[in-house]
Order: sequence, then structure tokens, then C-alpha cells
Amino acid sequence: MTTAQQFEDVLGTMVLGKVVDFDAAADLLLPMDFSASNVALVPELLDDDMRFSAWVAGQLAANHCRYGIGGYNEHRSIYSRSQHFDDAGEPRRLHLGVDIWGPAGTVVYNFHDAQVHSFRFNDGFGDYGATVILKYEVDGLEFHVLYGHLSLDSLKGLEVGMPLPAGSAFASFGIAEENGHWPPHLHFQVILNMQGLKGDYPGVCQFSKRQIYLLNCPDPAVILRGTFGEANA
Repeated sequence: MTTAQQFEDVLGTMVLGKVVDFDAAADLLLPMDFSASNVALVPELLDDDMRFSAWVAGQLAANHCRYGIGGYNEHRSIYSRSQHFDDAGEPRRLHLGVDIWGPAGTVVYNFHDAQVHSFRFNDGFGDYGATVILKYEVDGLEFHVLYGHLSLDSLKGLEVGMPLPAGSAFASFGIAEENGHWPPHLHFQVILNMQGLKGDYPGVCQFSKRQIYLLNCPDPAVILRGTFGEANA
């Protein structure tokens, strides 16, 4: 059994807390497509932070949804907006986490007891902006979750190794100036092996390295079901 399979088996049997506020009986969740098949994603939209943010907010409002969600294992055209993803030889375009799109200031909760692994302000156009990585240990399985595109206030008071109980409201969605110049959202990514990195880990990989990265970054849906229930299926 691979570690990724173990992750699915262990987390799949647990009752987990929420990541954001969501009432599955009343709130709607919008699947969002940021691949090249979405013809609305023209350069004029992607190159303007305010216009891009207004477009995301407009999509949510038009569909009466509290949040948008999606992106795991999605080959995305939107990364062409930033040189941050233009690695030599082959640009990075495959998304390794799930994005939850919603208003700046949206509160982020810890779904299970954890420790602060690391944190950093990954400033730069297209990067994570304010980033927190938490370390979890469940039934002998250790894994990490990267929370990206947060507010700068989310980094205040943190210390490496600091315990963070389940249910803690520890972060919030950042505005564009704090989150790498993206529409407000949370990048939520599971990482089994941090490979010695701190405060950062690739959230987008080259398509040729897809299998390697997906094995180390399994689908977070097994965790997010504790927040969205069947709406995340």
C-alpha cells in the first residue's frame, strides 16, 4: 500500500472538522473550471487583478453560491499570467490542490489537531502570498496541509511547533496585495513528504511530472467532505 492509499484509508474513516463555514442544507457550492476549455479566461481578464476578482465574484453571485471550488489535477491556462510558473523547458500548469473561492476575510479553520510546521509570506505576482503549513499525525500517518493565499494577519503570532487544536480559526482569505495577486481564495493542498521545504511547496507542477507530484499530493476531497459533505462529491 502506498502512503497516498494509506492517507485515503485513514482519513476516509474519520469525522473531520470544517475548513470554512458552510451550511450544506442551505449553501450552494459552484464547481469552477480554470482550464483552457473555459473560453471566458481571456488575457484581458487574467492580467487585471481587479477585473479577475470581479469576474470570480460575479460567477458566484450569478449562481447564488457561497463558494467556488475545484482545481485538483486540473491543467490550467490561468498560470500563463505569471512568469512564476514559466520554468525553463516546460511551464508549470498542473494544479496540485483544491481552491476554495470566496470573499476576502473568509475565516479558515483547522479540521484536526495539528502543529505549525512553517509559514512564510511568499510575495510575488502569482505566488502564494501569505502561507501556513500545518503538520498532522493521524493513526501513525504524518502528512501536511498547505494553506495558501491567506491574509498577512494570518501569520501573526505563529511559531514553528506551536499546537493548533481542531476547530481553531487560525487564518483568513487574503486580498490580492497579500495573496500573490489572485482573486480571494484558499489554496488547500495535502503534502505527504515536505522534502525538506519550509513555508513553501509547489502547488503547480509540470505535466511531465504529474504522477510523481500527485502521489505526494493526494486529493484533498477526503478532508473537505467534512466541510462540504455531498456538495464536494
